[in-house]
Amino acid sequence: MQNKGYPANWLYELKQKNNIVSIIGKYVHLDKKGGKYWACCPFHNEKTPSFTVSEDEGFFYCFGCKESGDVISFIQKYESCDFTQAVEILAKNANMEIPKFTGDNDAVEKKQTRERVLKLLDLTYKHYQQNLYTSDAKPAQEYLKKRGFTRHELEDFKIGYSKNWTDLIDYLRLQGFTYKEMLDAGVAQNKNDHYYDVMAERLVFPIFNSFNECIGFSARVLEKTDFAKYKNTAETIVFQKGRVVFGINLLKELKKRGGLDKIIIVEGQIDVIAMHRAGFKSTVACMGTALTKENAKELKKLSNNVVLCFDGDEAGIKATIRSIDILKEEGFNVLIASIPDKHDPDEILREKGKGELEKIISSALPITDFLINNELKKFNLLNADEKSKFVKNALEIISKLGLSSQEDIYLEKLRNISSVPIDILRRDLSKLKKGYIKKTQEKMSENVLIGRENGNIRAIRFILSSLIFKKNFVNNHIDYKKLLPRHVEIVELAMKSIPVSSYYDYFNVDENPLLRDCLGMDFSAFGDGGKRYFDECVWLVASQELIRKQNELAEKFKTCESKEERSQIAVKLNGISSALREKKLEEFYVREQD
Repeated sequence: MQNKGYPANWLYELKQKNNIVSIIGKYVHLDKKGGKYWACCPFHNEKTPSFTVSEDEGFFYCFGCKESGDVISFIQKYESCDFTQAVEILAKNANMEIPKFTGDNDAVEKKQTRERVLKLLDLTYKHYQQNLYTSDAKPAQEYLKKRGFTRHELEDFKIGYSKNWTDLIDYLRLQGFTYKEMLDAGVAQNKNDHYYDVMAERLVFPIFNSFNECIGFSARVLEKTDFAKYKNTAETIVFQKGRVVFGINLLKELKKRGGLDKIIIVEGQIDVIAMHRAGFKSTVACMGTALTKENAKELKKLSNNVVLCFDGDEAGIKATIRSIDILKEEGFNVLIASIPDKHDPDEILREKGKGELEKIISSALPITDFLINNELKKFNLLNADEKSKFVKNALEIISKLGLSSQEDIYLEKLRNISSVPIDILRRDLSKLKKGYIKKTQEKMSENVLIGRENGNIRAIRFILSSLIFKKNFVNNHIDYKKLLPRHVEIVELAMKSIPVSSYYDYFNVDENPLLRDCLGMDFSAFGDGGKRYFDECVWLVASQELIRKQNELAEKFKTCESKEERSQIAVKLNGISSALREKKLEEFYVREQD
């Protein structure tokens, strides 16, 4: 069994008290069909449910993306947290006291480091907050007044101020933290044996994860300087820039209150706060303009609808286009709000008011409209060559729609813009699509060749699945440890009376694709033919092993010089040939103990 850091019997009780259907049902809508519960998978984009939850066995499995696990694994994957955090969530839900963590030395050290870092960061953001209301914080106070920040916003976003290069260091030392712990948390750096505050003399925005834990900071200079305007915490044990969404803790609270119909994504922290002030409470920002796949996965757990509201400059448009593919891949319904050139949402709100921004967001464009309009800005349609390039680029955008009805709508629009006859546009679109289809087929063909399974593996999977789920057609005369010597650990566990969810305690299933697929076996696909297929699988694996032995003995026979030994080998070879011919399994029968 894996060392999970907690007693096995306590983990078993934890899972018993956190019914997997009840827990998963809080996150996704489950429908009961037959003996299982079904839903659209929360871990990949799909329209037809392939995510199953088995209440009796205490585990989930997705036939689409192959994600699987017990109730602890689900919390880990859905909440993007580690094992100990998931345990804490479930223990709190079941009102259970958590025993002392006793994992291996590395796990214990990592847990202790993480806890110390989070404690340090919690004290740090509160210290910065207190600084903001001191006489030393005049530059920050004047900046906030000029930008229209209210006391309510300062409290909501826990905004603070770093007074100088050493104040925080001295404070944390008094709180009992070491310089190493400050470095681990990303709040300090060392130069010539002097430790200093990374965010010195800046307005500080704490960054919280979805559990409302401070994990890092983003800080803004208050005067013109040669330094970068914004500085973010470096990567730490709790802060990975590509996973951070500023404001996700507030978004999660909004979701709990039932007030989240869409997510608005802007570029920076100031924009998020300004948007919240104006009533756009579902606004968040990624770190910089680079939205990542991890950001998208986090946001998908909260809503299917996104409005991109990046700045109206060239960098903002590029960031929008980069973000579109990431969001589409995760299955979002995406709209793009077009901010006027060289403006950001905060400037729109200050210069023209909430009504103007409401108009911009309410008139946000679908992806295809935005992309065609963006191409239109690049070309002079009075020039024949530029017009041709525009039409080609627009057709490439339309070719990705997939539905003929959608294509027709945009071909009409393109005809109106370009004055190119629609039959010519259709013909050119058809050529583009043929090229695209050919490339797709070539790629699929490669994937099929790469992914084609060995029949022996399929047989092993079915045998192991049948043992794990204790199917009544299993042949109890077979010694499965002898039949499947490479999978003895799974076979031995299958011989015990344990729930299927316990396999996630004994094995790291995510790193064992064969076991993961065994746990997701859909026996209903075999109907009444399960026994026949099982027997065929057993014979296939057995015959392969007999043939291997046959080849090994044949090679030995060729080089053997002893007549007596050659005679013995010949007898064995005859026995194997007979077994293969008559499909005998005696070689693999359970031997009675003497």
